Amino acid sequence: MAEDKKKKTGYDKYINWKVFSIPLGLLIIMLAIPTPKGMMKVGVEYAYGPKYVHEFFAQKLFQNTPNELNQWQIQMVRMMEAATQQSSFSHAAFLKKNEKWCRDNNITTTRQHLEQLRTFAGTIPPREFEALLHQGLEVRQGLTLNKLKENERAAAVKAGFKVKAAVGIVLFVVFCFVTEAIPLPMVALCVGILGMLTGIVHRGNVASLYWSDATWFIMGSLMFAVAFVKTGVDKRIAMMMFGKLKNPDIKWVTLIIIGVIAPLTMFMSDHALAAMFLPIGITLYMTSVAARGEEDPELGKMLMITIAMAANLGGSLAPSGAARNLIMMGYAEDMFGLSIGFAQWCLYCIPFLFYLVPFTWLAVNWRFKPTIKNLKPGLDVVRREVDKIGKQWSRDQILAVAIFAVMLFSWVTENNLILSLTGIRFGIGVLAVMGGIAYMLAGLVNWRDYQTGVDWGVVWLYAGAIIFGRILVDTGGAFYIASTIVDVVVPFGLGEGLALLLTGNVITAMLTQLMADGPACAAVGPVTLAMAGLVHPGTTMIPFVAMATSISSSFAYCLIIGTPPNAIVYASGYLEAKDYLRVGVIMWFVGIIGLTLMVSTYWRWLGWPGMVPF
Repeated sequence: MAEDKKKKTGYDKYINWKVFSIPLGLLIIMLAIPTPKGMMKVGVEYAYGPKYVHEFFAQKLFQNTPNELNQWQIQMVRMMEAATQQSSFSHAAFLKKNEKWCRDNNITTTRQHLEQLRTFAGTIPPREFEALLHQGLEVRQGLTLNKLKENERAAAVKAGFKVKAAVGIVLFVVFCFVTEAIPLPMVALCVGILGMLTGIVHRGNVASLYWSDATWFIMGSLMFAVAFVKTGVDKRIAMMMFGKLKNPDIKWVTLIIIGVIAPLTMFMSDHALAAMFLPIGITLYMTSVAARGEEDPELGKMLMITIAMAANLGGSLAPSGAARNLIMMGYAEDMFGLSIGFAQWCLYCIPFLFYLVPFTWLAVNWRFKPTIKNLKPGLDVVRREVDKIGKQWSRDQILAVAIFAVMLFSWVTENNLILSLTGIRFGIGVLAVMGGIAYMLAGLVNWRDYQTGVDWGVVWLYAGAIIFGRILVDTGGAFYIASTIVDVVVPFGLGEGLALLLTGNVITAMLTQLMADGPACAAVGPVTLAMAGLVHPGTTMIPFVAMATSISSSFAYCLIIGTPPNAIVYASGYLEAKDYLRVGVIMWFVGIIGLTLMVSTYWRWLGWPGMVPF
């Protein structure tokens, strides 16, 4: 996956202490200053909010303390507390919560206990039950350091410090990524070390946080790319896509890449698509510069960025595209009893793709100006290489595609068909690595191919992004950032109507640059949906906020860690961190503006069945 001739990349650089002093200084200042009142309040809520809410519900429902409750009773108390965190106050939604919901919220349960608590909850009048949930939320939000017991305050102060430390780590990471003051994989390693030094993570689990399922998926995806290059599948696909172009100008090549990848992301993993097209982009670049006899770094950057941006476009436009869509659909169901169907989501959201595709194409062709504009000489080289091995696909190539197809099917059916057949929830990351092993077992690659072809720095880079997101979520840092922005804009009249929706979109689109799209939705979704229900109850604002939050979480165009496709194409070695900003900043604003326009025109025109306009 790399050129024979060694080219200088960000990995070859040494630390720039003059530049590195800026993020390091910001982090030290954040850690040294007294913990701001808002951060302390979030720390108190995260440290002792669940405990005090458990006690409140236990006393109100069972006139007892949590320690004295039966198993089904304490489970009900815990489920009610989790519901308040998600701003889910519907009595009907609570009765529908199942074993999967409990597992997702780390609540131990059994079917028998669920039936017992449902029976009990069913005896409580809905209005009384919902009022009780609201009171539980007020208990949590009303907690301050002074209201805690004396022996609890020290731990609460530490929790407030962790919120402050998380925000400081955000400043450190963002400045390091933008300036590349140190090699980016080292930034990823620094996140875990800083998390340990500030007490956010423990040495016993820091390693496991790095090696999550998402990290395994990145690793497996890059293994697929190595196998495609080794067997020549990349050249075959390149000829299928571009071989018959009469005028293979770079502008038409980029349009085809975007036009093929973007719609597929609605139904396929963006990770897999980026990994599949990465070797094709590298092939186009390497053959083009070989035919020309000189390097053209701008061309390599243009092709790689095109693949990354295209893979980020369509994931939110169909429920099958990404988990974040299901998260927001679940929030709408839990909080308001609003069911958003698959076809409904597609009807409202897919038209946005017709807006994004041309703007992405224009932005890429505007911001990158390669010297080599016509790729015909390069495609001629590819054609000659394909002709050497014959027009028929070889056994190895067919086997490489077959293994990929099996893995793709496994990813799609992993949490339903495969789970029901095997009783094992593998996770898409484990399945991806199984695919990488399958290539070795089939004799298509050896370990030396993976050793030299997989950019292990990118694997660590995305591993750092995962632990970074966990730090923001677990400390309350993400919630603090989101709620602070909301508190700032509401006095300026931005807390209702389209302005409220725009505020939620901006917050989500900012957070998703730093953390995975799912956690970004999980952090912002309950905040904006709760405001929508409070300011515009029973109106179309509620489903519109749910869908718009998911869409805006896909605007992770600006940083390498924002999304797996960004990290995967960085493995090519042709890109620098600032190259993402060249197109990413433009597409960020294009996405925010376009989404607002779509809501105010197309969505308003469609309305929502059974709801009045907001």
